[in-house]
Amino acid sequence: MKLNERSLAFYATCDSPADNTGFLYKRGERHTAYHRRWFVLKGNMLFYFEERESREPVGVIVLEGCTVELCDSAEEFAFAIRFGGTKSRTYVLAAESQAAMESWVKSLSRASFDYMRLVVRELEKQLEEMRWGPAGGCGGCRGLPSSWKPKPSVPEQSPERLPALPAILPKENGCAVWNNAPGAVRPHDSEGNPRPPPLPPRRRASSSEAGSAGAAAAESSSTFCRLHEQYGREVARLRQDWLERRRGPRP
Repeated sequence: MKLNERSLAFYATCDSPADNTGFLYKRGERHTAYHRRWFVLKGNMLFYFEERESREPVGVIVLEGCTVELCDSAEEFAFAIRFGGTKSRTYVLAAESQAAMESWVKSLSRASFDYMRLVVRELEKQLEEMRWGPAGGCGGCRGLPSSWKPKPSVPEQSPERLPALPAILPKENGCAVWNNAPGAVRPHDSEGNPRPPPLPPRRRASSSEAGSAGAAAAESSSTFCRLHEQYGREVARLRQDWLERRRGPRP
């Protein structure tokens, strides 16, 4: 991930919650004098500003691969951030009180991703122990009374054999083909291929059924006409009453 000064300045001054904030005394790299700076810890990045109201940080310390420990210094309540390697820089800071020093040492020691990874592994281990037990056994089986005994397993009984169902003759086009029975001879065409079964005849409606259907349609249309006329008269009457009420009483 590439970072530039603008993105770091925005992250340092945005409204995201900080893990720790406060004034610390920072020893210079070339000059051993201490300067009072405003520090803001966000994640694994430690920003420091000249003043609390400054809009841009003076510098940032990425807290990865480092250790936080107390150190001897001219300033009281001093501690150091040491990185591995011969050419790595050591940052010496000093707090204003014992409580502030302990708070900063604790928060800086827990800021790296390596520490978070160890915490996650420990929590996963505790979760597995709670779920399965320390020895890998069933955690839910602990605490059972000593008089409890598992029920003996009952051998499964073989299901009774049902009588064989009678053979069902095959069907084609929804009709039983009786010449498909075993031993029956089906007719073949001139090329030797079996002929398909004849299609079943279409069912035609009788005159009585056609007449009853027509009568039902005529009756439904006449019923609709009667209902239409009845509700039309009712709507006209209601509209006339509404118009009269709207006009008001006649003088």
